[in-house]
Order: sequence, then structure tokens, then C-alpha cells
Amino acid sequence: MMKHWPYPRWIAHRGAGKLAPENTMAAFRLGASHGYRMFECDVKLSNENVPFLLHDARLERTTNGIGVAGDHSFDQLAWLDAGSWHSRAYAGEPIPAFENLARWCLANGHFLDIEIKPTPGREAETGDIVARHAARLWANAEVPPFLTSFRPESLQAAQAAHPELPRGLLLDTLWDGCFEHARQLECAAIVCNHALWDAELVRKVHGMGMKCLSYTVNDEWAAQRLIELGTAGIVTDRVDLFAPVG
Repeated sequence: MMKHWPYPRWIAHRGAGKLAPENTMAAFRLGASHGYRMFECDVKLSNENVPFLLHDARLERTTNGIGVAGDHSFDQLAWLDAGSWHSRAYAGEPIPAFENLARWCLANGHFLDIEIKPTPGREAETGDIVARHAARLWANAEVPPFLTSFRPESLQAAQAAHPELPRGLLLDTLWDGCFEHARQLECAAIVCNHALWDAELVRKVHGMGMKCLSYTVNDEWAAQRLIELGTAGIVTDRVDLFAPVG
């Protein structure tokens, strides 16, 4: 558990939401140009265990590659075009290594929400390796990155590797035992689909000593509701709509 919550309320989803190709350095730079200081990204492993940025298990939606991303070496992944699917302006934008994003964040004083997004079957391995890289890269930083995942196995492996790194359990539904898992994982926060939060659930999570965060919030009414409920973090695509203050 974290005694002090050091992160800003507003978190740019996959760099700049939908305004640039997700999980590319172009997206993070665009999010920063809108004033965002904290970013969410998705991290998985190449076949030789290099952490890189990609949301999907497969390559087809956001690159010109084919197949399961984690079956490829990072040298192969780095040559793919991860920008043309979005727009011609971003043609040729590469898949970044996680280390590139980490060094950019550290150089610019930005905060990072790292979603551990394992290739199916590599949940524990991905949690362990991502945590080790994060701990190494942020070894001299005042504020560590925030590790999140939908997969308890990934968070458990991250906890075992580097328990000092704060963790958050991502929830799309409130499944049986989810809060007990979060307690065992010593999570600093629960990160819910924003529609799940109500006053009772916020009280429950706060009573467990955890913060309440939400994804993916793209409407002003939803953001205002979450602020009034007393939640601590809002992940959004709309970096052009929400001024990242508070």
C-alpha cells in the first residue's frame, strides 16, 4: 500500500487516446503537448523477452505485421509500421521498446501507468520481467511507475520480483474474489471500468486502503461523476477535451 499517492488525476490512454497511433512515441509526445504528465501504456514480451509496447495479442489491427506479436523477435517487431493504420501522417511509426518510453518519461518528468498485457500463457513471466525492467529503469527516480493488469498472475509475479513497485488490479467486472485478490497482491489501487463505480464501491475500496481509478472516460458527465465520487485517477482518450488539472 502507498502512504502517499503521488500521481496526477488525469492519465492519457495509450499516449494520446485516438488522436495518434496508440502505444507509439508519437502518441506520447502528442499527449504531452496537450499538457498531460501521466500516461498509460500496454507492455508485453517479444520471443526473446524484450518488453515492448502493444495492446493486442496479435499484430494485424495496429501494424502491418501478421500473427501473434510475442512470437516475433524485437528486431522483427521494430521494423513494422505501427502508424499507417491510423493515418498517413504517422506512416512508418515504429513499435517502441518499453525502455525507450521509460527513458522519455524519466527525461521529461512524466509518470507512467504500465499495463502488463501478457501474451496468453505468459502471464507470470511477463509480470516478472516487466517489473524487473521497471525497477531497473526507475531505480533513481523519486516516483516509481504504477503497474496494473487484468491478470492477477502477472501482478503476483511483479509483486514477488519487486514488491516496492505499486500495483493496481484492473477490473472490467466485479468477479468473485476480486477484492481478496487485490488485498493479497497488496494493491495500491483498484482500476475499474468507470461505469462500475458508485458511492458504496468507492467507500469499500477506500476502506481497504486503496485508491479508486477509472478507465476509459471520454465524456464530461462521466468525468464529473467520478470526481464527485472522490476517485483518484481518470484514464482518458480525450486529451483534446480534458485539461489535465487536479
